[in-house]
Amino acid sequence: MPHFDLPLDQLRGYRSQVAEPDGFQEFWDATLAQARGFDLDAVFTPVDSGLRTVATSDVVFRGFAGAPVRAWLHLPAHREGPLPGVVEYAGYGGGRGLAHENTVWAAAGYAHLVMDTRGQGSGWRGGVTADAAPEAGDPAAPGFMTRGIADPDSYYYRRVFTDAVRAVEALRAHDGVDPDRVAVAGGSQGGGIALAVSGLVDDLSAVMADVPFLCDFPRALSVADSDPYQEVVRYLKVHRDRVDQVMRTLAHFDGSVMARRAAAPALFSVGLMDGVCPPSTVFAAYNAYAGAKDIAVYPYNGHEGGAEHHQVEKFRWLAATL
Repeated sequence: MPHFDLPLDQLRGYRSQVAEPDGFQEFWDATLAQARGFDLDAVFTPVDSGLRTVATSDVVFRGFAGAPVRAWLHLPAHREGPLPGVVEYAGYGGGRGLAHENTVWAAAGYAHLVMDTRGQGSGWRGGVTADAAPEAGDPAAPGFMTRGIADPDSYYYRRVFTDAVRAVEALRAHDGVDPDRVAVAGGSQGGGIALAVSGLVDDLSAVMADVPFLCDFPRALSVADSDPYQEVVRYLKVHRDRVDQVMRTLAHFDGSVMARRAAAPALFSVGLMDGVCPPSTVFAAYNAYAGAKDIAVYPYNGHEGGAEHHQVEKFRWLAATL
């Protein structure tokens, strides 16, 4: 894909026009209070992943509405004292995978919790957590983007973002983790979830958001030419009378809104040829981000962003930040 979005000099100054909706703070305070009304009940059960330098546990904790959420916790097999931690969220359609997958942060010396994404995990990396949500019974387009989209209370990402906050609490509950040194990370959907958590948890140590999804929805729906944003476009093609209603819902989950409440240091990445998460939507969140921040720009890359080259940058950045 060629460069299709704003030039880089304009991207660096681009601002989203999405306003924080009335009652935003109360909505999220009530949502998280409801979830915390259930005991976290984080259980860590050791499993044999076949790896000898990484010790893995199958994790279950209570997320939105007390429903069980699964994760893996990977720890260096040989460790001394509590470790800094990284909670990682999956990209769209993916889950936590198998026990031996995605252990790179443990190999780098961190406690690494990989959260399953409810209802997902049949697109590219497996998952096992169901999305039990009878309140989200309205018609929806295929995928996850329009589940319950008629109202913030029933929207799919209300459940996911709540799970993600509880995942931080689950990692902090493990006696091998330093609760004062916990970062969140993810790419695409995972990056958008990490941004949401950055605005909902005020004492994180670091945030790593790669090519983040779920940012500046009005802009994304007008310039992104592929799914998942196109799921919402297809929905609105049919439900022509719900545009304002849908935009109000999405504003409660917009990364460019969440970022205004963030405080932890953050490292972003963006691909300037990314048609899935257009550069302007990434910069909308980056420019709004209230904490200390930096962004790695990959001019000739699409949604893969910096890929493994950027992983090296994250190793360096997180070690320096923590």
